[in-house]
Amino acid sequence: MTAVTDEDHTDHTDHTDHTDHSAHAAGRVGRGPEDGGRGGAQAKDAPEGAPGKTASRAAAGDAGADPVAEAAGAWDDGLIARRVNEGAGGEQAAVVEIRTGAAPAAGPPVYDGPLRSRLDALRELVGLSRTRLDNRTLAEAGQVLDEAAARRKLSGQHTVVALAGATGSGKSQLFNALAGVPISETGVRRPTTAAPIACSWSDGAASLIDRLGIPGRLRRRPVQNAEAEAQLRGLVLIDLPDHDSAAVQHREQVDRILKLVDAVVWVVDPEKYADAMLHERYLRPLAGHAEVMFVVLNQVDRLPGEAAELVLDDLRRLLDEDGIALGEYGEPGATVLAMSALTGDGVGELRELLGQFVTERGAAGRRVSADVDAAAARLRPVYVTGQRTGLSEEAREEFSDRLADAVGATAAGEAAERAWLRNAGRACGTPWLRLWRWCQSGGDPVTGRFPARAQADEEATARQRVEQAVRTVSERASAGLPAPWAQAVREAAVRGSQGLPEALDELAARAGLPPGRPPRPGWWPVAVLAQAAMTLLQVVGGLWLVGQIAGVMDPNLGVPVLLMVAGIVGGPLVEWSCRLAARGPARRYGQDAERRLREAAAGCGRARVLDPLAAELLRYREVREQYGRVVGAGAR
Repeated sequence: MTAVTDEDHTDHTDHTDHTDHSAHAAGRVGRGPEDGGRGGAQAKDAPEGAPGKTASRAAAGDAGADPVAEAAGAWDDGLIARRVNEGAGGEQAAVVEIRTGAAPAAGPPVYDGPLRSRLDALRELVGLSRTRLDNRTLAEAGQVLDEAAARRKLSGQHTVVALAGATGSGKSQLFNALAGVPISETGVRRPTTAAPIACSWSDGAASLIDRLGIPGRLRRRPVQNAEAEAQLRGLVLIDLPDHDSAAVQHREQVDRILKLVDAVVWVVDPEKYADAMLHERYLRPLAGHAEVMFVVLNQVDRLPGEAAELVLDDLRRLLDEDGIALGEYGEPGATVLAMSALTGDGVGELRELLGQFVTERGAAGRRVSADVDAAAARLRPVYVTGQRTGLSEEAREEFSDRLADAVGATAAGEAAERAWLRNAGRACGTPWLRLWRWCQSGGDPVTGRFPARAQADEEATARQRVEQAVRTVSERASAGLPAPWAQAVREAAVRGSQGLPEALDELAARAGLPPGRPPRPGWWPVAVLAQAAMTLLQVVGGLWLVGQIAGVMDPNLGVPVLLMVAGIVGGPLVEWSCRLAARGPARRYGQDAERRLREAAAGCGRARVLDPLAAELLRYREVREQYGRVVGAGAR
């Protein structure tokens, strides 16, 4: 294939000096499908000034042609092709495209069952969390889902591998060594690589390269070699600009493409292998991507004796400190090797490793899985804290007790008990005592009802108790939750507490005793009849004595006095007996009144506060379970 560079790097040297070299290069290489070439076809370059009739146009009928490359005239903006045209003086130079073997089927990559399950869980997790977490927190997870879906639609028979490195590390030289032809420009001028260049070893990779945003004029094919073609079939190699370039746009291109490729080959040299920018900005954050990562120590030919092994060991040590698992002894992890792109030492080993890596067709899935791991690790603080969460039964009961105290359930029960006893005393007491109590009360009828809430200061105190109860239960419910979910629980409690004091007042009024006297037990008529008999004895004895005093009846003090004493003593005795008998029913009556008020307050608090809190906690448990599916284990 023609060795080309960015059109911005136009050679201004004498065209005549390069004619033979350019013609030789143009005669032995051909274009890939991205440039619109067709297997076995020959095309002639048109003279300069007529790009519409170039070799790109000659293959316009190919279904795999790239319209961008055709519009730009891919052959005319390459350095070697330009030299061919200029050196030929307008004469037509034959360019032959040579292909070996049939193009692989461009089916989508296969994501195994666990990975699909994790992606589905991550998608559901994001959906459940949108109303609780801000978009910035979910942005990375959303991007992982988008990129996974986009990669899933593209070719699964190709593996996109990026060559990344610092200025002067020799990655462009390695790129050319793997391709077998000087595609990427090398030299002492820095930065040398101004734009990413793609090289594909087989057809059908145009859509993958389009996803990277690499134009057709920067898409190349390697030198045609049957052995290399078979070994690296399916490889799409990307030469990136320097990640430490002084040009900001170069670094931005590196960061953008590194997020899209299936694997990365990091090229380091003996001088910059320990560079802090490389380790802190790239290797350490990408530690979870070790299985799709190669680390190549280039330029070992510059190291004397055993220095190469010492530097390689130190590089492994730094990678281990970065948290990057090393794929040694058959274990999964990053591949680390030493080589020299200049002398070719180790290039064959790297080519063989890349060939095995591409043949597995699993890099895309492993890259997506590593991206899911990274997103899950960053989301862990908002889903898992390692503490026990939930609202205990004890906290619920305490909340109900606080609301019952706020509405005065205990006081209401005691008031109901006293009202029952008072009613019993009035019904079973002596007529003279009842008359005296009536006079004391000013003649107002006694209903036996009790006030649940009376004074304004008591209502203010009750409101404060309700607010305190809500704060306490919300703090207990949010304890141990990640910050966003704890905030959601507290907000739910605040929303539920609005109008709660008024609702409790209304319920207390409805749950109070009905108007009228408290109910009476069945023995009360007997007690009333006994009290009436005692009164009757007093009246009869008194009248008998009056009759004797008036001389109407025969004098006989014993019987009337005995009757009067029996009535006077028996009346209080009956009243005292009734009071003793009324204590049990009165206590049960008061307890029943207290229970009804407590149940009413608890029901109101449950509907307005506890149920919304339980719903938020249930939602959190759901997202925590989904997060456990995302990370592949139960989140605690």
